[in-house]
Amino acid sequence: MNSLNTPAAATAGTPPGKIPGHYTPHEKRDRIMAIVGASSGNLVEWFDFYVYAFTSIYFAQAFFPKGDPVVQQLNSAGVFALGFLMRPVGGWLFGRIADKKGRKTAMMISVLMMCGGSLAIAFMPTYNSIGVMAPALLLLARLFQGLSVGGEYGTSATYMSEVALRGQRGFYASFQYVTLIGGQLLAVAVVAILELTLTDAQLHDWGWRIPFVAGALTAVVAFYLRRSLNETAKSEQLQSKTAGTMRELFKHHTKAFLIVLGFTAGGSLAFYTYTTYMQKYLVLSVGLDKKVASTIMLTALFCYMCMQPLFGALSDRIGRRTSMLLFGLLGMLATWPILTALQSVTSPYAAFGLIIVAMAIVSLYTSIGGLIKAEMFPPQIRALGVGLSYAIGNAIFGGSAEATALYLKSINHESLFYIYVSVMCGFAFLVCWLMPDLRKTGYLNDEH
Repeated sequence: MNSLNTPAAATAGTPPGKIPGHYTPHEKRDRIMAIVGASSGNLVEWFDFYVYAFTSIYFAQAFFPKGDPVVQQLNSAGVFALGFLMRPVGGWLFGRIADKKGRKTAMMISVLMMCGGSLAIAFMPTYNSIGVMAPALLLLARLFQGLSVGGEYGTSATYMSEVALRGQRGFYASFQYVTLIGGQLLAVAVVAILELTLTDAQLHDWGWRIPFVAGALTAVVAFYLRRSLNETAKSEQLQSKTAGTMRELFKHHTKAFLIVLGFTAGGSLAFYTYTTYMQKYLVLSVGLDKKVASTIMLTALFCYMCMQPLFGALSDRIGRRTSMLLFGLLGMLATWPILTALQSVTSPYAAFGLIIVAMAIVSLYTSIGGLIKAEMFPPQIRALGVGLSYAIGNAIFGGSAEATALYLKSINHESLFYIYVSVMCGFAFLVCWLMPDLRKTGYLNDEH
């Protein structure tokens, strides 16, 4: 039976005498603390991963041969993209661990792996010291981190969706992206502080290593925070023979998997276009100063982070499907005008305004991205279904966004990238048109 064709009973799984969607103050407090505990580790994990993107403009010359700065950035972006290729492996591996051993165990392992990758990059020798071994080791560390973050998304999205308050799941589950964006924001903030306190030469020489050291240390703190979390997976679920198996996923839930994969492709591409790549776009295409670009992105990401609970709460009122349809339609129509207009701006305030409009559109997807995926799979294969489908779409389309944009710029066809993003948002719209109203069919509806 397909996962999208079985209506969930409104009160199934609710203890006798318990009114669905009603919580005591103690229950609310416990669930909110669980969200905080899981999301704090999520913030550290994504900081460690994204600090690479925001510091690569300084360390690219340290790991790759001297030459055209755009080519050096293309090389570092290529390593960033290859790190994404490990995400499907991480999504499968950690999804299986989370469905068979528990969400908590998977989240603890993933944050420790991210810590190791950050430490490796922080103390890695340069190209001048060890030649071609430098980019090879950098790639190895990024593959290791890609494996970690590939498992992080599915397990944390599953955990936070399962502990979110019923009737307000869009609002509470949106804090996954609050902390995901918060990790990016923290990475930009650290870079901005270093730019204010160090010279350009110091940043290129050794200053870029500082954020990787900080990320490794905070990952240790996140590990201990996650140790205090309660497990959401039930014992009978963990003991099920079908828990976390590819056979169960593709035998009964292929349609759900393909729908998630489809809208993740457009959503991830748009997300990475306006977050990680946008800093370089402002410098290389718009022509703004590096420090001005970092300041714009710092402010924009903060506003973007604050948008997530608002758009999450909106989805509780209008439904996840409606939010996703709006994202696909507006993304398809607005991408070309926004990116084209950015190229001609001279004022940083105008650039900020255009980026905020784009981020508001993407928020329709990111605020409920993890929740909508979790609602489409039953608990025994939820982490695997969420993690693997997201990781494949994210690796192919999100991870390649920056490299694709830089390549098209290097051959003087940058406008083709605008068309590419617009088409993929349109594709997400079509996929979401096929998706039923999860307020009636979502698997989380029958779980208390």
